[in-house]
Amino acid sequence: MIGRYGGDIMHTTEFARLLGIIMKDYQTHMEEELAPGLTTSQLAVLEVLEREGNLKPSDLIPFLATTPAAVTMLLDRMERGELIRRDRDENDRRIVWVSITEKGKQEAERGVRVRNEYLSMVLDRISTHNQQLLVYLMGKISGVKSS
Repeated sequence: MIGRYGGDIMHTTEFARLLGIIMKDYQTHMEEELAPGLTTSQLAVLEVLEREGNLKPSDLIPFLATTPAAVTMLLDRMERGELIRRDRDENDRRIVWVSITEKGKQEAERGVRVRNEYLSMVLDRISTHNQQLLVYLMGKISGVKSS
């Protein structure tokens, strides 16, 4: 059977099944290895802060694809865990700046190491050529150009 965009329904179904398995395995591994000090959402925030510098909470929303209320709750937990610091702007007290702490930098480094070790293990199942092809194809599917 041919799908709406000319794709084979069987491929679509199999792709969805395999993607679900990969995502579930990745999420389970990350949750187990990052616990108890870090979650995957917290790791995402720490990585953004390291890359972008100090941000307002609202600046994090596009990176996390979530609601303002969820970002606030996430930042509350991260502040309690001493991963981030929130400071009022000196010129406009309504503005809050979020910054990464030294502990947050250490946890981000650990989280990236955990993720890289896992993904290396997964990718080692296929040849280097196929790894390059996979990254290229995932870039095509996601609409993002790979580097």
